[in-house]
Amino acid sequence: QEQLAESGGGSVEAGGSLRLSCEVSPDIIRDGDYCMGWFRQGPGNGREGVAAIYTGGPGKYYGASVKGRFTISHDDAKRTLYLQMTSLRPEDTGMYYCVADVRPTCGLVVSQLQSADFRRWGQGTRVTVSS
Repeated sequence: QEQLAESGGGSVEAGGSLRLSCEVSPDIIRDGDYCMGWFRQGPGNGREGVAAIYTGGPGKYYGASVKGRFTISHDDAKRTLYLQMTSLRPEDTGMYYCVADVRPTCGLVVSQLQSADFRRWGQGTRVTVSS
């Protein structure tokens, strides 16, 4: 069983919507709070932080390029993280990765959306937005 299993990627026209899901293995989640999020990597680009949350606080953090268009949410009972993406643009094309970190200090840095702060990565799901 994969520890972080993404789904929901696909192809869509510009202006369309997609919802990504990430089911988290119980092997990762223990008692206590943790951080989860989404990163992406477009063609020829480095990894970019898209959105993240810390389950111990109310904050939701977004990259500048997706703020106002994407929404991150989490269903604790289902152990699933979501990313609702609307008003998609061709530049949103890329591989989207679900990430997690269970270190107690993750909540202090989660807002910075730095890839090095997340130890667990999924295999990714591809999103393609055509113009």
